[in-house]
Amino acid sequence: MGAVYGSMLAASVIVGAGVPGGPYPRVELSVLLLCTGLVFWAAHVYAHLFGISLTNGHLTWREFRTVCKDERPIVEAALPPSAAVALGPLFGLDVKGTVWLALGVALCGQIGWTVAGSVRMGAPPRLVAVSALVSLVLGAVIVAAKAALSH
Repeated sequence: MGAVYGSMLAASVIVGAGVPGGPYPRVELSVLLLCTGLVFWAAHVYAHLFGISLTNGHLTWREFRTVCKDERPIVEAALPPSAAVALGPLFGLDVKGTVWLALGVALCGQIGWTVAGSVRMGAPPRLVAVSALVSLVLGAVIVAAKAALSH
C-alpha cells in the first residue's frame, strides 16, 4: 500500500508547494515531488531495516534488497504527478492549471491504488467501495486545503 501513501504524499507536496515562484516553476515542482518521494522512501527503508536489525541482531543483504523493493511504490507514486507537471504545457495549461492537473493525477492515483490494493487482497466489493470512499474523502480534504490556500 506504499503507492497509496506515496500518492497522498505527492498530493500533499503539491498543496504545500502551491505555485512555485522561481524562474522554472514546473521543474521546481517536479524535482520537489521526486525528491520528497525519495526521502520518504529512504526514511521508510531505514525504519524497516532498523526494526529488522533490532529484532534479528543482524541484517542480510537479501533483507536489505527486499525492503528497498517493497518500499519502492512510495517513489513510483510521485512519477505520474511529476509527468503531469511536465505535460501541462502540452494541454495549454499555465503553471497554476498544471499544479491542479498534477494534484488531480496524484489523487486519482491515491484512489486507484486503494481500489487495486483492496481487490488484490481479496476484499469483498463492499469493503473495496468503502476503501475507495475513504480515499476519496481524504483526497477531498487535500483539495479543500489547496482551494483554501490558493490565491
